Amino acid sequence: MNATPAAPPVPPPGETFNFAAHLLACNAGRPGKVAYLDDDGQLTYGELGLQVRRLAAALLAAGIRREERVLLLMHDCTDWPVCFLGAMYAGIVPVAVNTLLTADDYAYMLQHSRAQAVLVSAALLPVLQDALARPGHEVRQVLVSRAQAPLPEGTAPLDAALAAQAPLQSPAATGCDDPGFWLYSSGSTGQPKGVVHSHGNPYWTAALYAGPVLGLREQDVCFSAAKLYFAYGLGNGLSFPLSVGATVVLMAERPTPEATVRRWLQHQPTVFFGAPTGYAGLLASPALPGRAEVALRLCSSAGEALPADLGERFTAHFGCEIIDGIGSTEMLHIFLSNRPGQVRYGTTGWPVPGYTIELRDEDGRPVPDGEIGDLYIQGPSAAMMYWANREKSRETFRGGWTKSGDKYVRNPDGTYSYAGRSDDMLKVSGIYVSPFEVEATLVQHPAVLEAAVIGVPDHDGLVKTKAFVVLKAGAQLAEDELKAFVKERLAAYKYPRAIAFVDALPKTATGKIQRFMLRERELQAAAERAAAVA
Repeated sequence: MNATPAAPPVPPPGETFNFAAHLLACNAGRPGKVAYLDDDGQLTYGELGLQVRRLAAALLAAGIRREERVLLLMHDCTDWPVCFLGAMYAGIVPVAVNTLLTADDYAYMLQHSRAQAVLVSAALLPVLQDALARPGHEVRQVLVSRAQAPLPEGTAPLDAALAAQAPLQSPAATGCDDPGFWLYSSGSTGQPKGVVHSHGNPYWTAALYAGPVLGLREQDVCFSAAKLYFAYGLGNGLSFPLSVGATVVLMAERPTPEATVRRWLQHQPTVFFGAPTGYAGLLASPALPGRAEVALRLCSSAGEALPADLGERFTAHFGCEIIDGIGSTEMLHIFLSNRPGQVRYGTTGWPVPGYTIELRDEDGRPVPDGEIGDLYIQGPSAAMMYWANREKSRETFRGGWTKSGDKYVRNPDGTYSYAGRSDDMLKVSGIYVSPFEVEATLVQHPAVLEAAVIGVPDHDGLVKTKAFVVLKAGAQLAEDELKAFVKERLAAYKYPRAIAFVDALPKTATGKIQRFMLRERELQAAAERAAAVA
């Protein structure tokens, strides 16, 4: 019932396999071709190979050993792939992290990963220094990308470190199953989880999805609104295009509609990777270009379910399909997807060949078509584990299967439709947000007694956070003041977009907040508003 099409014939990596060396070998015959374009210039494939091998040599010269970790805290620019691949080339493990987090977040990640060095953008150096001021880390080297001003003691410019080293001649003799890199995935409770991926995993995502499904080719110019530190963005802007010799456009700033359109017009990308929130913003933007002004032949969407109306309106305007799919940090990239020329808007498409999908009930038994089940995936790109978290590893990685935490329905035509998260986690702009973390911050305000946070669909059907807040007796507080309070303490994308002050929160007899009742109330209110308009 849940069988997947046969995987394309893909030769497995050899016993000795280094993913960075693999990508450099793929492009050895095109040294003069532009690999990356960013806001400050370009990097050819020949220059990329040279810089990757110099970065590898620099890390080894600093005494960092094979399989030790280095934190990669950097805005998207040509230095990012140099640092990521350079570490892997040396057999060192890059830990790519979100650039929107707080010093507390980075302090935890430094201690948890036991990172020996940090590769950081100059603009992010102040927040890193704040994190480094906390005890418990093992960092002994900080290399700063794009440094324009004198650097503080204990740091050094990345470009000088590269220039001082001869290129490392041979890559580390890693294997396909050796640790290659980490990404952090937020959970519904507690601290973020360190997802450990092997050298072989990005090979499989490129071999099974980039070519056979998306049809990426050397002539493409790829541009991803999702940043490289995301699993989605890492495939879009590194593994996929470099596996076929394409050119990549990188953008350091936030992917606002205006910033995105500027790159569309300036660099004429042929393939764009975005998320539903971004597509909604583009369609509503006065800067939206006409069909003849862009070179788009294909667009991709992931991070959250794409509302059918958004896909249909985008295609009507540009004549270009949006290929909606679902992936995860744990599976590294997309395993369930629509396909060019075969798009079913409102669904997440079919299993990617090479991956097997099952929907199971709470007892682990397969569910029939049309019924909601927990999504399980089997495929070659599954992560090895959550670092130092056996309980969560066992909960997610079950033999050859990965439990995604999503609820899905299989349709009669073999497509799958998203039914929601298995827990209370929210996805806002393609990024997981824990309601518990936001609630814990809200109640830090001296006027707040209790708070509950849920996801509420906006007019485009995209999820936005809404907080229900109970104030202490006699307290008064403005909505904007409370939003500002949260923004000062959490990453900017986590603050609630709407706040409702209420007298009490719905609870069980044991005192647990019933968030589902708040969601039901919002749905009822939305239905009543729609009926009134009709």
